[in-house]
Amino acid sequence: MTAHKEHLGEEHDALVKRGQSHVPDEKTAKELSELFKVVSDPTRIKILWAIGGGEVCVCCISELLGMSVSAVSHQLKTLRQAHLVKARREGRNIYYSLDDHHVKILLDVLLEHMEE
Repeated sequence: MTAHKEHLGEEHDALVKRGQSHVPDEKTAKELSELFKVVSDPTRIKILWAIGGGEVCVCCISELLGMSVSAVSHQLKTLRQAHLVKARREGRNIYYSLDDHHVKILLDVLLEHMEE
């Protein structure tokens, strides 16, 4: 038994038990890590903010960010695979929006945290 554990006694066991209920399992931790990797790219962050207010077509995102349509499409594919954005086709145009309200909440909370 470590000196620290001896010092805390039962409190140590309670702290460990409480921690175990909050720490995600290995699969969940890996999935969260992959999601953070997706949103760690500055271009993808800009795209998420660009469509945060509602549906936007690729050509508008391209113009807004000063990127080629193909470069934007490539990033949107990654965001779609991570279930952060969804697409809707109308004729020849594809419109993108955030997959659900949780994505907007995530962006808002991260920005709020950064600004503190």
